[in-house]
Amino acid sequence: MRILYHSRKCGEVQISPCRMAQAKPGRFAWAKLTATRYHALMDDEFYMRAALALAQQAWAAGEVPVGAVVVFKDEIVGRGFNAPISCHDPSAHAEMMALRDAAQTLQNYRLPDVTLYVTLEPCAMCAGAMLHARVARVVFGAVDAKTGAAGSVLNLFGETRLNHHATLTGGVLAEECGALLSAFFAERRQRIKQSKV
Repeated sequence: MRILYHSRKCGEVQISPCRMAQAKPGRFAWAKLTATRYHALMDDEFYMRAALALAQQAWAAGEVPVGAVVVFKDEIVGRGFNAPISCHDPSAHAEMMALRDAAQTLQNYRLPDVTLYVTLEPCAMCAGAMLHARVARVVFGAVDAKTGAAGSVLNLFGETRLNHHATLTGGVLAEECGALLSAFFAERRQRIKQSKV
């Protein structure tokens, strides 16, 4: 068995676990660190793809295509997609729906050891709910230059006066997440244009 690592000097390299074990201490420290980052990125992409699948469901329902999943101990415990129109509920954003689902699954309104993955940067309402739920980590795809509360317009996650802080990772599958939203709005504009003719 060989493990794939990424070297700064020579790109992708394969190192056998035996060779790593026999090496001098620190010899492959960069490889272990990079491997950890590589596996974390792969996990992030895996769960973001699950959120993208939910975003597709939102689109099919006529909602803005945003999806979210909540992960606890490598298992998806909460799922949600945008549904404010169909639910007649302004708070029915993907993140809120996923948090509600996770809270019911785990039977706790506090979600301290979970990671929430969402295809679009959270708004202030959703960021506030995540902080109240004590979410440990938030991972988002595309940035939201108009209402993003994770760094684009403001950063509630970095607000030092708040009593809880979540780790924040942005830009995971950002192109795919952004392309889905762009395609949805392009299609909507086209339908509106055709209806006026």
